[in-house]
Amino acid sequence: MNPLGVDIAKRTFAVALLRDGKFKNKTFANTPHGFQALAGWLSSLDAGRVHVGLEATSTYGEALSEWLFAAGHRVSVINPAQIKAFGMSLGTRNKTDPDDARVIARFVLAQSPPEWIPAPPEVRQLREMVRRLDAVMAMREQETNRLETVSDPMVRRSIQEHIDFLDAQIKHLREDIDDHIDRHPGVREQHALIQSIPGIGSLTASRMIGLLPPLSGFRSARQLAAYAGLTPARRESGHSVRGHSALSKRGPADVRKALYMPALVARNRNPVIHAFCQRLAQAGKTPMQQIGAAMRKLLHLIFGVVKSGRPFDPNYLPGS
Repeated sequence: MNPLGVDIAKRTFAVALLRDGKFKNKTFANTPHGFQALAGWLSSLDAGRVHVGLEATSTYGEALSEWLFAAGHRVSVINPAQIKAFGMSLGTRNKTDPDDARVIARFVLAQSPPEWIPAPPEVRQLREMVRRLDAVMAMREQETNRLETVSDPMVRRSIQEHIDFLDAQIKHLREDIDDHIDRHPGVREQHALIQSIPGIGSLTASRMIGLLPPLSGFRSARQLAAYAGLTPARRESGHSVRGHSALSKRGPADVRKALYMPALVARNRNPVIHAFCQRLAQAGKTPMQQIGAAMRKLLHLIFGVVKSGRPFDPNYLPGS
């Protein structure tokens, strides 16, 4: 099975097909029409079924990944940190979309990463609903901030009317999300397990189900944390440059954003994370380092309760 590296962007994606030690490169529009053009290109090369590698970055590659999987290709969604490290090991100097696609194809050939399985339709639908809710909530925050800076009565009335409309939309979306979860037993069970963790409410549990890939695709909680960009990356260079460890922040930013406020709550209300943060404070870690570690710990706990099928128990932490 020939490896196909894909470097995805918002409007286009570059591909590199590695066959018999040589590359074939092409760039397509990141649209359904572009997906069909890719199929035609692969057919013209008599490529057959290929092993596709894409980086797990934002939402740009989701539709293509699902389309390739449905077309019968083997798809691997890879942590960008792995690709970066692999490219450095190759001594890659150029940084263009075709070059990145070739690095990904070489990674697929060398590492044979595990196959990605798309989430069930009900989870994909939940993901879209959660993202829409977050977008509307962000619009409301913008309008609220704008209202504080405007003095003209007519403009203020217009902004307030928009805020009232957005409030109604938020209410309906949250009701729709709750109804959707109730109608799907598997999602409902997972939602209850995640919500059993102190610090995680209903909406955060919904976000975790919708935004994270199926947890069956991860071998460990640490692997899941690395996917979410919540593992520490240390910056050092010889004896002259000594940096503090910081989160890698590679992978989906929306997952990290969704865990930030729950981590603040869990630092006070979750007995496991409260004790964890106290130990970090005694070790001299800054408040922000503690919060980052609490976010990672929350993800470990989510992995544990979902994998074990057991609600949170501070005395029993499977897979964490």
